[in-house]
Amino acid sequence: MSTNRLKEQTRKLIAQFCEGNDEAFAQLYDLYIQMMHSYGTKITQDEELLKDCIHDVFVKVYMKRGDKNSITNFSSYLIISLKNRLLDEFRRKTFTSEDNIDNFEYRYSTTSVEHDYLSDEHQNLQSAQVASLMQKLTRRQRQAITLYYIEQRKYDEICNIMQMNYHSVRNLMHRGMLKLREAARS
Repeated sequence: MSTNRLKEQTRKLIAQFCEGNDEAFAQLYDLYIQMMHSYGTKITQDEELLKDCIHDVFVKVYMKRGDKNSITNFSSYLIISLKNRLLDEFRRKTFTSEDNIDNFEYRYSTTSVEHDYLSDEHQNLQSAQVASLMQKLTRRQRQAITLYYIEQRKYDEICNIMQMNYHSVRNLMHRGMLKLREAARS
């Protein structure tokens, strides 16, 4: 199907869907499911996770039925939503796992081997720099900074986890950040 014909058919189906036609939604699903699956396999090989995320995106589209008329490029909207949903799941799995954060390596597959290589090299260099800088911190500073910046925990949660009072955690974070800045400059 040509791109213009697909866009026109999509516009019509979205209009019908927004008016309450569930059959139009089913046709939109059929039109875009293969494209989303193909894109998703470039990000993850976990077939069940991919299917769940695709369905989550379509559920979101269905639940926000009235908002879809303002989308100018529906296929881009679906792809971006799928990518964001997969990344949310990766973050959730990473931050709730028992694995050490130092052992985590995020892999994103693209069609360009050269781009992949350069991305990996850049990421490895940055990871090595961050790991080197983090080693200059005390164990408690490293734990507090990891909880706050990597796991995105609130100070109250950090206080409970580290069994410290609020001001001590703030001071620990402040001293750790000063040490990181100083180490990064040298």
